Amino acid sequence: MSQDLISKTITFVKEKLANAEGGHDWFHIERVYKNTLLIAKEEECDLTVVKLGALLHDIADSKFHDGDETIGPKTARLFLEKENVDEETIIHVVNIIENISFKGGKVDPNFSSKELDIVQDADRLDAIGAIGIARAFNYGGFKNRGMYDPQIAPNLNMTKEEYKNSQAPTINHFYEKLLLLKDKMNTVSGKKIAEERHRYMEGFLSQFYAEWEGEK
Repeated sequence: MSQDLISKTITFVKEKLANAEGGHDWFHIERVYKNTLLIAKEEECDLTVVKLGALLHDIADSKFHDGDETIGPKTARLFLEKENVDEETIIHVVNIIENISFKGGKVDPNFSSKELDIVQDADRLDAIGAIGIARAFNYGGFKNRGMYDPQIAPNLNMTKEEYKNSQAPTINHFYEKLLLLKDKMNTVSGKKIAEERHRYMEGFLSQFYAEWEGEK
């Protein structure tokens, strides 16, 4: 694999996400890329596909394109074709983009590969722990959602559409997604890192509720 292709991909992604929401910007991609390389060290995989999948996985997140899930894969394909990447690699990267998302946890994937497992774990690691907490509240503020409302219980049985359209307070998102991710990790390395980040979130929630009730 040409390092030049990775450099061009990084430049392309930085340009496309120049004005992105803070939890889904270039720095999110960079963290996922680093997580991916860390996990890939322990796995047999196609490193080219893994790197490109990590860099392009959120090139056009449907949340910021009226729910259109086709824009990301199309954007990635056009870029990779322009760079004369072989068709087999393009198909694999596009499949990663199409199947990486949580989507309420109710959608069965129609594609599987070790490379998807690695990039998906890397992406999910960025959704939990200290950065996961920061991203959740950043996005909640971006969508003008409340932090917490004791009268609004988390919905643990949402359909994909309900999950996508939810306007619930940010704290609910911990129960509807973030705290579920630890048990959905694919790789040994991913599971190990997720355990620690999961405990950090549990500690945060305990402190949050204590402060909310004026106990600390």
